[in-house]
Amino acid sequence: MKNVMVCVTQQKTCDRLIRYGHDFLGDQKGELFIIHVAHYQIKFLGNSKEGEALEYLYEKALEYGANLTVVRSNDVLETLEDLVTKNKITHVILGESGEAETRSSVVEKLRERVSGKAELIVIPS
Repeated sequence: MKNVMVCVTQQKTCDRLIRYGHDFLGDQKGELFIIHVAHYQIKFLGNSKEGEALEYLYEKALEYGANLTVVRSNDVLETLEDLVTKNKITHVILGESGEAETRSSVVEKLRERVSGKAELIVIPS
């Protein structure tokens, strides 16, 4: 059984990542989770029109039969790790971080935190 968590951060890349997660899950038993965790100081999905961004994600969740979770947190990595545990996630899908130093990137920090719980799959831009 696969439980796939797609982490979305920017609206323009959401659809590509969600579609990948949906195709990755395929016909196997399991669930697809769309997750957006925003720090309290960051605008939601980088969009000043948060209502539109939420509606967009909701529509994508319906389209792909996914569970949608949107959370604000002071510790994004801890929240993602908690969601992996709570939802028994086997695979985490996210886009590249865009950070120059890959060893200390958010992606690598998340990989360390979920190691042994879930496989991290990074989709290139």
